[in-house]
Amino acid sequence: MSDIKILVVDDEDRMRKLVRDFLSKKGYIVLEAADGEEAVDIFLREKELAMILLDVMMPKMDGWQVCREIRQYSNIPIVMLTARADERDELLGFELGVDEYISKPFSPKILVARVEALLRRSGKDGSADVLEAGGIVVDKTAHRVTIDGKEVELSFKEFELLSYFLENEGIALSREKILNGVWNYDYFGDARTIDTHVKKLRSKMGEKGELIRTVWGLGYKFERNPEKA
Repeated sequence: MSDIKILVVDDEDRMRKLVRDFLSKKGYIVLEAADGEEAVDIFLREKELAMILLDVMMPKMDGWQVCREIRQYSNIPIVMLTARADERDELLGFELGVDEYISKPFSPKILVARVEALLRRSGKDGSADVLEAGGIVVDKTAHRVTIDGKEVELSFKEFELLSYFLENEGIALSREKILNGVWNYDYFGDARTIDTHVKKLRSKMGEKGELIRTVWGLGYKFERNPEKA
């Protein structure tokens, strides 16, 4: 684990130290940035970052701006640390490619648990896992998706969502079940979060996006050979 680097971005020294201390005890290498511009500079300089913990309200560049900038170059997992519990903010974050929200104040132990869960789901635990269905191949270890032999670029959350659908092929999944299964925690926001991610995922999958069927009044189902209406 000693080679896993995590960037912590927060303008409060005390908050950065708190997060750094708990992550360091678990063996992670922790890099710090006190504002958005510094965060982007470190991101561009460091090629081996595994995750970014990003505060929303910061000087120079806020968390939204940082997220927009980083998403131009990378699908690295981004966790937003926020004192604001505004549903619209969360929807904006997911639109920009945020993978998870943690509200302040938070338990450092819960934060570490969330970080470890995200790293496991992004393949950092080294477990080999390949899913295949209908010409779609998801290599969870390499974090790589191919459709009919052609590689498809997905965000981290889109990758998790597709993996979850393949793992539950043929099962009608409610939005609540998808939120708990993919986001890995109880989420009380608007179910439009799921619809937004599914829409983006379908568009990137081309014709194969039709394999993710809408189950009206419930959620979605992945079927290799959906019946024609």
